[in-house]
Amino acid sequence: MRTELVSEPGDANRPNEDFAGVGLPASGQGGCVIVLDGVTPPRGGTGCLHSVPWFTARLGGALTELTVSGRDLTLPEILSRAIARTAEAHADTCDLSHPRTPQATVALARWSAETVEYLVLSDSALLLTAPDGTVTPVLDDRLARLPRTALATEALVDADLRNKEGGFFTAAADPAVSARAVTGTVPRTGVRALVALTDGATRWTETFHEGDWTALFDLVAKDGARSLVERVRELETADSEERAFLRRSKTHDDATVVYAEL
Repeated sequence: MRTELVSEPGDANRPNEDFAGVGLPASGQGGCVIVLDGVTPPRGGTGCLHSVPWFTARLGGALTELTVSGRDLTLPEILSRAIARTAEAHADTCDLSHPRTPQATVALARWSAETVEYLVLSDSALLLTAPDGTVTPVLDDRLARLPRTALATEALVDADLRNKEGGFFTAAADPAVSARAVTGTVPRTGVRALVALTDGATRWTETFHEGDWTALFDLVAKDGARSLVERVRELETADSEERAFLRRSKTHDDATVVYAEL
């Protein structure tokens, strides 16, 4: 098995809010890939004493431990337990009911000798590639399907859409959100390799339209994960004034790519 991991902050003067990990059980059978994209809060309170990197580090650590050791647990059960464990770590000091309590998107894959399981929550992405080169994107597109008018202000999003029916869901403090994730299982023989990405890296396809998901996978497999991040940075810089593609989005976002050949 070969893996490659690149995670780069959007701003060198700010902490990277992404988390990425690769886990290999001591048995040597199977493995897992975990990618989290911490949600940057707007200016103002979050009800929490802790930063987004504090949250993603703890949630990511819990997911890694549970995914590797809890082979009897499903991925939704693992996410639920990881969220609960992380919430318990700051429930006594923070208001976890606040809509902007620290939270993250999730892309998670686990494989054994027989199967590949996957889970995606919100706008991180997972690409599964078959032996014949067919690329299947696993996406939670609820946020992308919302009308732009519904996303006009952060206040509207928090009041009507964030972790609400008819809106979109992230991993925050409610373990029940794990039931909202996009999940599935495919035969191990049907997956040759996979790529997990935060939306700072999927901009190459979703924002700048430089190629489809197959082209993105081929770029990572051929030129490496860092090459994808570098190309995204070049596109962001070129659009920083016109903002024909970026529009109201931040110019540079944290970007994480994990590539694994199974």
